[in-house]
Amino acid sequence: MIRRRRVLHVIDSLDLGGAQAVLINLIRYGDKSKFEFEIASMHGRGVYWDAVQTLGVPVHSLSVNRYVPSYVPALVWLCLSRRYDIVHAHLLGANVIAKPLAALCRVSVRINHDHCNDKAADPKGWAPTMDKFTNRFSTHVIAVSESTRDYVVQVEGMDPGRVTTIYNGIDLGIYKPRPELKAAMRVKYGLPSDAFVIAGVGRLSYQKNFALFLDVAALVLAQHPNAYFVIAGTGNEEATLRAKAHSLGIDSRVRFLGYVGDMPSLYPAIDMLLLTSRYEGLPITILEAMATGTAMVSSRLDGVKEVLSDGEDSALVSPGDAQEFARRVGELIDQPGLMLRYRAAAIEKVRSRFSAEAGTRAVEQVYARYLPQTA
Repeated sequence: MIRRRRVLHVIDSLDLGGAQAVLINLIRYGDKSKFEFEIASMHGRGVYWDAVQTLGVPVHSLSVNRYVPSYVPALVWLCLSRRYDIVHAHLLGANVIAKPLAALCRVSVRINHDHCNDKAADPKGWAPTMDKFTNRFSTHVIAVSESTRDYVVQVEGMDPGRVTTIYNGIDLGIYKPRPELKAAMRVKYGLPSDAFVIAGVGRLSYQKNFALFLDVAALVLAQHPNAYFVIAGTGNEEATLRAKAHSLGIDSRVRFLGYVGDMPSLYPAIDMLLLTSRYEGLPITILEAMATGTAMVSSRLDGVKEVLSDGEDSALVSPGDAQEFARRVGELIDQPGLMLRYRAAAIEKVRSRFSAEAGTRAVEQVYARYLPQTA
């Protein structure tokens, strides 16, 4: 009889981010008849801590914060005492630290899940060198987009046979159109009932470029005063962004929601997702918007343009072009029929290709390549 294999997912933190949402789905849809799952957050707990506690698997916080490296001995102890079959690392810190430690502790299968093209965005920084070096400890790399896979193979020199593209997926039973909830959800989030509501979702960080989001908001409001903007997320740029909204004179038409723990309830309240990121892998918010029938205007980036088609199911814009962002947003506000066409095409695409369950099965097929069939 084949015993269940022990899998430890290691992630930098359980703070706000798409990688955390992917991890939760891998546990939720994981085959419990074949695998025993655990989660280790390298530092702190974060906004997703309560959510992972409901998954019914052991969850470990290895250090109080990133500046106290107790995660090193804590992770070594976990690997030696729990005797994992697989260590699956998510995000840069886990990739750089967890994989070598797992190799040192003789964990036979070490998977790196590459969620973003942040290394390509800063090719002169320390991250590309460290990531390339620690890939020698990877049994296999999972990339969330073909562009991410190309970077790992062509720039970092990973054997193409050991890199697999597995697109992110979402729970299509939870994320679906719910127009009947629009009025109630606008009341819940304090949004005007008669406005055209445009949302930005994600960490308030350099990557997500919410400063550009606010510049676009100012341009759109100059032509469409009935528009209203909402930002759902937390991060170290919040105070700066609030000050910018005030300086642009649009703070009365911009609402900062902070962390939204119930994202499925937010989408019925909004009309459009506006993604102004500088770089991405394949953002979960794109898939959520597709599944809920929310119109999208997004930066034309890597995994985004692999999933969305400009002029068919979304509007894609060159990163950083505030004027073009504003023009495409205004185009959809002025043409409801075009927006409905984009929404319908996006719903059909996400339902056929991007379920969390299918993505999880694909990840487990990677596991199976490296595990002995008997034990």
